[in-house]
Amino acid sequence: MTVGTQPLLDELAELLRIPSMSADPAHAADVREAAEWVAAFIRASGGDAEVVDWHGSPLAIGELRASRAADSAPTVLVYGHFDVQPPDPLDEWKSPPFEPEVRDGWLYGRGVADDKGQLYLLLKAAAGLAAEGVLPVNVRFACDGEEEVGGHSIIDFLADDGRRADVCVIFDADMPERDVPAFYVATRGIVYMHVRVRTGDRDLHSGMYGGAALNATHALLQALSGVMPRDGRLPEPLRAGVIPPTEEELAGWRSLAGGADVLADQGARPADPSAAGEFYVRTWAEPSLDVNGLAGGSPFLQKTVLPALAEANLSVRLVAGQDPDGIFAAVERLVKEAAPTGADVEVERMAMSPAGLVDPGSPAIRLARDAFERALGTRPLLLRSGGSLPIVPALGEQGIPAVITGFALPDSNVHSPNERLLLEYVPLGIAAARELYVGFGSLS
Repeated sequence: MTVGTQPLLDELAELLRIPSMSADPAHAADVREAAEWVAAFIRASGGDAEVVDWHGSPLAIGELRASRAADSAPTVLVYGHFDVQPPDPLDEWKSPPFEPEVRDGWLYGRGVADDKGQLYLLLKAAAGLAAEGVLPVNVRFACDGEEEVGGHSIIDFLADDGRRADVCVIFDADMPERDVPAFYVATRGIVYMHVRVRTGDRDLHSGMYGGAALNATHALLQALSGVMPRDGRLPEPLRAGVIPPTEEELAGWRSLAGGADVLADQGARPADPSAAGEFYVRTWAEPSLDVNGLAGGSPFLQKTVLPALAEANLSVRLVAGQDPDGIFAAVERLVKEAAPTGADVEVERMAMSPAGLVDPGSPAIRLARDAFERALGTRPLLLRSGGSLPIVPALGEQGIPAVITGFALPDSNVHSPNERLLLEYVPLGIAAARELYVGFGSLS
């Protein structure tokens, strides 16, 4: 550890020690304390900031103005979240989750990679430029404490706020491998649904009625067959609107680890013979459907019943260009069409978010890639994310491109015990963030 790194770690540790678990109502005060820490940091750096109670959820809202000609300077919006996942199971942590510790070149602690540590990189870089009197952009911070529970308060706030920004920067992602930076120019959306199939008034004796009466579990499986993939692709109604990746994106994906290795590293098995070879296309550029859970009858006890009710949760991950309402309607239609005659099928939409897409050729992305190349010596790959980040399409609706990147690694144990961030990436991430702000000074 270099001498200059220790003050950074001491400062970051203050934030990491706050157990701001949004999923646990008992820690609501801790979530607010984390918001206060972010706001206080911005104020101490010479900016204005406050904690806004947005319908019961604390938001840290602040701004550091450009050092010169602030009224005409570009505006960079920074989003990050200060809530964290619960640390369970505690017995698998090698050090207390809310007491940061350095071991073997890594900084350990809950939230160090997702997302307190990465948000800190952006805060510290802006503060440093402001202290030196060379901050070329206005940096607006809009941070929330409910990202880990799927909250939308920050989206609603930004829509209500109405102020423009030239670009948004989000450090809440990872590198595909060490020292290989990446920008994520697309995020998948989601439609989450509950399917309920009823085939009678009550469960029946399978010996007396089996083979003659409808079995709800059988009916559910038949209904779900209407939306299952064929040869790795969903039925065409569920692919409506798909925008294919660019050739530059595909070229970058080919440089990544093979899909067979990625699956094997996770202890997973390919879905079909083509799945490994198409891993990145399928997880980033194609919609996917998964049955996330199902229930019917008696799966554990020896009970010879013919169930009258069966239920399942399923989700469709959407890609850029797809309409969530249209996809939900298509799922509902296909499921009902595939169900056997006599089965009553209900499909309930539980949650929904559109996919996000950033033009990889936009000036903001070009300037950001140039900045990272200056700081890191490597030009970032253009990748897509298989996950969902609702703020990205919300920003897109306002015409604000998003630079989504980060300094976590696949083995940073995000959402798991022993979450960690490479120690060297703390000063390196701050340096990259500084170059971003400097580069964005030329946005018009």
